[in-house]
Amino acid sequence: MEVVMVCFFAYLLGSIPFAVIASWLFKLPDPRTYGSKNPGATNVLRSGRKAAAVLTLLGDAGKGWVAVALASHFSLVLGWGVETIAGAALAVFLGHLFPVFLGFQGGKGVATSAGVLFGLDVWLGMLVILTWGLVALIGRISSLSALAAALLAPIYAYILVDSKLIVFVVVIITLLLFWRHKSNIINLAAGKETRIGEKSKT
Repeated sequence: MEVVMVCFFAYLLGSIPFAVIASWLFKLPDPRTYGSKNPGATNVLRSGRKAAAVLTLLGDAGKGWVAVALASHFSLVLGWGVETIAGAALAVFLGHLFPVFLGFQGGKGVATSAGVLFGLDVWLGMLVILTWGLVALIGRISSLSALAAALLAPIYAYILVDSKLIVFVVVIITLLLFWRHKSNIINLAAGKETRIGEKSKT
């Protein structure tokens, strides 16, 4: 019962659309109306307001971390077990992808997944961020960086995390990230993917 309850609240937390909130606070257009039309930090950055993009990034990553951190805390205190932590990790991520507050049309989940991974294991999160940063530094393409980090995340998790269930959840998150980036993968193959900070190519 506690797993269902935790997953429900984690999903609601994941559904909070920080890209839309940040855009409203900075009096910017709805991020779903320009660029890639994705309610995420990279698309908000295309508005030219870096502060709004940073707020979006912190909010989306933060909700992933908070969901897992709270589930871990209460699991330790109340003896709920790793299933609760795994459920919270997946539920908050699904909340971002399919948010009830945006008609189940959410972002691609990169920042939220990073927050989730930090919540599961600090070193896991740091390795994923390092991977993203290195690929971004070289290629200057956000989607390529996200895909590279996502691809290596299950390997990092397998090495660092002593739970097959958690590793399985990380694999699911990776598969969902690749699915959400299918249009980016097509653009990458065609050499049409936009670089960080650029406006979307038509």
